[in-house]
Amino acid sequence: MKKAYNQVYQFKIALLGISPQIWRRIQVPETYTFWDLHVAIQAVMDWEGYHLHEFSVPNPKTRTVDAIGFPDDEFGREVLEGWKTKISPYFSMNNKQAVYTYDFGDNWEHSVVLEKILPRDPPKNYPCCIGGKRNSPPEDVGGVSGFKEFVAVMKDPEHEEHEEMAEWYGEEFDPEAFSCEDVIFLSPDKLLKLALEDPFS
Repeated sequence: MKKAYNQVYQFKIALLGISPQIWRRIQVPETYTFWDLHVAIQAVMDWEGYHLHEFSVPNPKTRTVDAIGFPDDEFGREVLEGWKTKISPYFSMNNKQAVYTYDFGDNWEHSVVLEKILPRDPPKNYPCCIGGKRNSPPEDVGGVSGFKEFVAVMKDPEHEEHEEMAEWYGEEFDPEAFSCEDVIFLSPDKLLKLALEDPFS
């Protein structure tokens, strides 16, 4: 059973290194963990969540930067378990910023900025997406440089790699397309159960 909450956190998430900017604005319950926030970001970016991720967040108590996500012994660093770590002790209007990295191969870095802490609006369902611009890069496209090449190839039907790239992607790609109405938020608890049963490779 989900815990009751009275406030929601409004975040702006922006993908770094790409211009014009790809961004999303979401509202989530104050009771969220970092795992919950990760799942919400995956939803608004239309990604699958099958790569590792990590939040780099200033700790307001220690003044150091904590790594929070899905611990992996391969990297030999202390990473706090996201599903056991609440967002509320970290984010405040005096401690608003974090970096979210998804897929350490493509290395998608996002700025995560707390814009507002708002009273809960009982008729609304949370989490919710209330704004955003531009389509997200496909999974495994090769990071920022790979995405730029992907967009250029998909725009040019005469490009020698267009047919192969279109077959790989499976459909047309509109770099400007995004609608909050198309976002589907999945259950963080169910996804965590699956992730713990079948750890990321």
